[in-house]
Amino acid sequence: MVSSTYARRTASAAKAFILRPSERGELSTIIIRSQNSIPSTQPQQIPLQKSLKTDLNVDVNDALKAFDDMLQLQTQPPISSFNTVLGTVAKAKRYRDLFIMFDRMAEVDLLPDYIGMHILLNCYCDLKRVGLGFAVMGGIIKRGYRPNIVTFTSLIKGLCLEDKLGDALCLLRKIIGFGFRPNVKTWGTLVNGLCRSGNAKVALRLHEEMRNGTVGFDLKFDPNLIYYSCLIDGLCKDGLVEKGKELFREMEGRGISADVVAYGALINGLCRIGDWERGRDLFFQMMDRGIRPNVVTFNMLIGALCKEGKTDEASGLLDFMIRRGEKPDSITFNTLIDGYCLERRIGDARKLFVSMRDEGHERDVASYNVLINGYCKCGRSDEAMSLFKEMLCNKYKPTVITFNTLLTGLFQKGKVKDAQELYSSIKDYDLTPDSATYSILLDGFCKNDCLGEAMEFFQTLEKSGYKPNSVTCNCLLDGLCKAGKLDLASELFGRFSEMELAPSAYTYSIMINGFCKGGQLEKANNLFLEMEKKGCTPDVATFNTLMRGFCDNNDADKVVELLHLMAERNFVPDSYTAAIVVDLLSKDESYLKYLELIPSFSDKGEEIEDKMNTECR
Repeated sequence: MVSSTYARRTASAAKAFILRPSERGELSTIIIRSQNSIPSTQPQQIPLQKSLKTDLNVDVNDALKAFDDMLQLQTQPPISSFNTVLGTVAKAKRYRDLFIMFDRMAEVDLLPDYIGMHILLNCYCDLKRVGLGFAVMGGIIKRGYRPNIVTFTSLIKGLCLEDKLGDALCLLRKIIGFGFRPNVKTWGTLVNGLCRSGNAKVALRLHEEMRNGTVGFDLKFDPNLIYYSCLIDGLCKDGLVEKGKELFREMEGRGISADVVAYGALINGLCRIGDWERGRDLFFQMMDRGIRPNVVTFNMLIGALCKEGKTDEASGLLDFMIRRGEKPDSITFNTLIDGYCLERRIGDARKLFVSMRDEGHERDVASYNVLINGYCKCGRSDEAMSLFKEMLCNKYKPTVITFNTLLTGLFQKGKVKDAQELYSSIKDYDLTPDSATYSILLDGFCKNDCLGEAMEFFQTLEKSGYKPNSVTCNCLLDGLCKAGKLDLASELFGRFSEMELAPSAYTYSIMINGFCKGGQLEKANNLFLEMEKKGCTPDVATFNTLMRGFCDNNDADKVVELLHLMAERNFVPDSYTAAIVVDLLSKDESYLKYLELIPSFSDKGEEIEDKMNTECR
């Protein structure tokens, strides 16, 4: 969180450039003034991009010292010298120092020129304080400077960073209407903002408007490799891989050669949808074209192979990577270690983990967490705890994820006391448990028949001021229902509104299952009807839960009624639905008459429906 002092410093740096109240106006007014009301004695401008480029690699501390020295000189250096140090500090993202520098300049009546003011505007936009950025732009116009497309591109970036995408699009269209010509960086900034926020389809439509010339104003559209790579990446991350491929072909059709980033975006998209084979083919096509894959590209493919259970191929790719002289990073090793653990090849995972140290590769906390998780998933909580102690001895600080993983493993092995002791030690590492930690503890207590401890822990959480979420409450509800404590479960369920929680379909399924197991089918059915009235749509699991209750009570009519309700709402029955029907109709030959009453489901449910009919005849 930004401190109040820092916030004041941030705002104060802009004070000299904010328009007086009487001079404030709509953006269109500001733009018109900048186009038509520039004084004849307009200060000479230096192109922004040119002034910020320097062949000197200035250290930021040297820049700060130079700034101090320049302020103390009797004859102040030209403002361009100040711009150089301001630009250096801005590029290093030392914003606090930058705002202090602007304040100190104001104290000696040294006003920045257009370039210095743009540096300040750009920093505000980077900090998601675009309102102050617009204030500085007002100051730019007030001083008689004409803002150019670079200035507006920074403001569009700031709006995108604040997720004000509609405002960004509106600003773009306004400045086009007032005669400004967006460059490829402007389009790229907007496209990047849209893609980052999951609006790749909107970005694609904007791209198509520009490509087809339907945006109007006779704008020249000259996209570059960075622009295309950004849009392809956004489309692939939104699952629109085929669109990404079309754009890739369009890019090459314009004579723009793909680089490792563009290929990586497509490879990543293919891997994300499970099409690792086409991803691999693209990987080799890239190499055939002489483009060297980087560690990120290798990591994508290794991850995809591991998810498909092909860790031997992933290991071979790691060897290939090393032979080509590409140094793997911790993500490479952690991904492969996790892959081995998913295949329960814990010995291979441990061997790779040890080889990291032996071969000079840096481990990180995630490396330990992945292997600890592997041990826990394989039921080897003692070895997981040993690795945890080794981690501490090697001066690695555990994370909340480390503790959550170990707690899960200990509870699964019934080591409740060890889990309680481990939980008590979290504060020793300056860590704060999260909602997942609390859910793990409640679930662990309940599944180990420690309902008293679960209730006590839940009450302690509430007294501490913690507001339980639905996941945490569901854990306790499930434990109470399975223990037959339906009165306590109903009481907790009734408090959901008090705790400002909305019961989910899963919450209702827990309660319905509890009532069914307790022989209270009427209450279960009433709760089923109630959930829809309260705006919670039942899912297939909810239907199955209630049908199982009626099946166990030999109420075939109710089961068929629920099946018809499922069909009416286009729910697709699953294998558990089929098992319930088979169990019911197999109890007695007299029930076979209900077979003809089973409704027809959608095409997706035909396979399950056929199973019902086949097994019941």
